[in-house]
Amino acid sequence: MIAREGWPFVWIGFLLGLILSLFVLIIPTIPTWLDYIIIFGVSLGLASMAAYFFRDPLRNTPLESSDLILAPADGKIVEIVREHESTFIHGEVTRISIFLSVLDVHVNRVPVNGIVRFLEYKSGKYRVAWHPKASTENEQSIIGVEHSSGARILFKQISGTLARRIVNRLAEGDDVNAGQRFGLIRFGSRMDVIFSAHYPVHIEVGDRVTAGETILGIVD
Repeated sequence: MIAREGWPFVWIGFLLGLILSLFVLIIPTIPTWLDYIIIFGVSLGLASMAAYFFRDPLRNTPLESSDLILAPADGKIVEIVREHESTFIHGEVTRISIFLSVLDVHVNRVPVNGIVRFLEYKSGKYRVAWHPKASTENEQSIIGVEHSSGARILFKQISGTLARRIVNRLAEGDDVNAGQRFGLIRFGSRMDVIFSAHYPVHIEVGDRVTAGETILGIVD
């Protein structure tokens, strides 16, 4: 499966191949079958690269996920820190940062069941996504969800050096489920998940996580 935001890039790959084919037809020399094979290979290669980047595989969300905080993105855990959050949670929190390389699946999933209570978009810099200051200084989309227990969980889509387009399809008041697709970030990027410092954390720095499947913590 390919994320719908990726189809334009797949078609661009094929169109580039078509343009190359037309170019071969107008050059003075007579094109050979090898020329067409090379052009077709370039076109198919570009389209395949786009399809691979925007792939959207099915995920097996844990059945008993009502109190789980799941990874919202594929990637590597680069930070787990304690800090104070004053935007939505208003207290001491744990921030878990996930770095997505260009090879990771970039479709984002909601980490926890609840209702969307907070949305904010912030323009900013384009530091490399693993940089500690990326969480506060880079372009980002911030989403806050209120769990049925009243607990608040915040998560951020953060652009990186290559990323220039954040897609977030959520709206305030949406009723969401853990593991639900909600958007993506094009090319290398980062996602932060922030929740109360009192909740247990189930991963460590350096771990690789899978969106909609890996348990980051539990609403306690």
